[in-house]
Amino acid sequence: MISSTIRIAFRARPPHFLRLVPVGRNRKISHSIASQYPTNTLTSSQARDDTALVETEKVKPGHAVISTFDLFSIGVGPSSSHTVGPMRAGKIFIADLQELQVLEKVRASALHLIPDSGGPHDSYGSLAATGKYLDFRVMHHTPQAVLLGLEGSDPETIDTGTISSRYEAILANRILHLGGIRRITFDMDRDMLWRWDQVLKTHPNGMRFSCFGEEGELLATNEYYSVGGGFVVNEKTKIDENLFYKGVDKSAVHGARLHQTHNAIEGDQIPAQPAANDPGHPPYPFESGNSLLALTRKHNLTIAQIVHDNERYFGLSEDDINDKLMRIWAVMDDCIRSGVSTAEKTLPGRLNLRRRAPMLYKRLMRGFYPGIATPDLQLIGSASTPSVAAIDAPESDIQSSPYANGSDGRGGVRASGKNTHAPWVTGSFEHAILPMPPRKTMIPAVDFLSCYAIAVNEVNASGGRIVTSPTNGAAGVIPAVLKYIIEFISDDPEKSIKTFLLTAAAVGMLFKRGSTISAAEGGCQAEVGVACSMASAGFAACMGASPETVLQAAEIGIEHNLGLTCDPIDGLVQVPCIERNSLGAVKAVTAAQLSMASTGVYRVTLDEAIEAMRLTAADMSVKYKETSLSTTVKIPLTVPAC
Repeated sequence: MISSTIRIAFRARPPHFLRLVPVGRNRKISHSIASQYPTNTLTSSQARDDTALVETEKVKPGHAVISTFDLFSIGVGPSSSHTVGPMRAGKIFIADLQELQVLEKVRASALHLIPDSGGPHDSYGSLAATGKYLDFRVMHHTPQAVLLGLEGSDPETIDTGTISSRYEAILANRILHLGGIRRITFDMDRDMLWRWDQVLKTHPNGMRFSCFGEEGELLATNEYYSVGGGFVVNEKTKIDENLFYKGVDKSAVHGARLHQTHNAIEGDQIPAQPAANDPGHPPYPFESGNSLLALTRKHNLTIAQIVHDNERYFGLSEDDINDKLMRIWAVMDDCIRSGVSTAEKTLPGRLNLRRRAPMLYKRLMRGFYPGIATPDLQLIGSASTPSVAAIDAPESDIQSSPYANGSDGRGGVRASGKNTHAPWVTGSFEHAILPMPPRKTMIPAVDFLSCYAIAVNEVNASGGRIVTSPTNGAAGVIPAVLKYIIEFISDDPEKSIKTFLLTAAAVGMLFKRGSTISAAEGGCQAEVGVACSMASAGFAACMGASPETVLQAAEIGIEHNLGLTCDPIDGLVQVPCIERNSLGAVKAVTAAQLSMASTGVYRVTLDEAIEAMRLTAADMSVKYKETSLSTTVKIPLTVPAC
């Protein structure tokens, strides 16, 4: 076993420069910081007619097109920025060391890995902030993610049931298996550093990994930034924002994703050149909603068809695209199923938050919505199975009353012969305004959307398998809306799945290009707000709406989430995150319905809304950007959270 140490520090952001660190005698690892992303600005006076929709004849720097399967990727909870990204970063670093034959050079030396996480332009960052004020072992699982990534695990394939046990084994045995092949000693308290006192300037979620030789000499170093949605940025991901791919094995990435050069700054290396017949960009590049709409009109294609054809440019066949889309939906659907069927009662963390999805789903399936006017509502089921019991109401619904002995309030017993609790009416019956009797109503769309979204986010909060869509914190919105379409609306589920996901991906690309999908940069509007916008577009597309109406649905979805802050209680992706996904799903369907009911009647375009979101994010206080420092966190934990 190698006697060595690992030091992991989470701090902030480095300046823009290119740094070459010698590795051994002739090998080098280069590092560069991503440049500031250009943004797309549209004036409010821009014309809405066909003449204003000008297709990009020459590919402009910074087009929005990335792969749908980068935007939707399979991972683990609870956070895409703080869990999925750090795990990928750890694996990428080890893979790079192996590729450069550096891992073998530390056979008798110390290995120090220094990931630094920090905050936005001032004192500290979102990863480090949660580590400073809270027990980070039960928050976003960042330490677990980094260490298991260094051991060679990947978010898409890791067995989620082994994460806790493997992490505890590392802490107890003080042994880390780098890449699964190199054993070194590791002391958590000494070797993982949280640098909330320093600021990295590229992105709030920064990490620096460094390894040292036997004599303490620096062998290699690299910095990574988890920029939201599981995307990781560094020199090995080719600098460019639109090349933030999630594959760790660079040789497995299609060349089309390595040839693009837009947004590259002077001095950046371009690893390869495209083939002679390669135009150097996807067939339908777009940098804004305006240019996307122009493409659909010029080529008579839907938004989903535009995105589908762009995927072909990335080396995917028709079968590949279909299989990947269906795989994404299968994981989403399994996540919902797992969330509503789990036997676990509470979520991890000191909030001890009670799971609600199983109870909500059982009530929906068994018709548990009796009102005061229909007290004898029977269960739906076969008459030959009288042993099936009704699901009890929550404790808060069962209150003592003068009729708790089973009488009907008129001196009798209910016809069913059961002693049931009559509802307790709050208020005086001797007042001019009589009190309202308690009742429950059933609004199927709202109830099912809420149940599905809550189920996904409870799985995410417990560290389960989910799909970043576009982030973990907002992972419940898109699956909930798509599940509702498949279960209650669609007569061709496979077609709906492909149309929905491809359309939603196009909108997500626009947000990633023109603003952000990272709560550490833009607050919750960048997560739940963007997911709501994407789901709105997907829903409208599945209803056969025109591309213009689809983009207007997306605009409504984000417009009414502007300014939404990220202020998780106790640093956990639970409160208010889970409920926000529920409301985001309902709002998405409402936005789509509004757009379809008022086609062509709007004053704000999606591009203008995205720009407004970017400006709002820039003006938002750092307290409200995933740092656990906002006023919501100060709510006493003795107060019911949900």
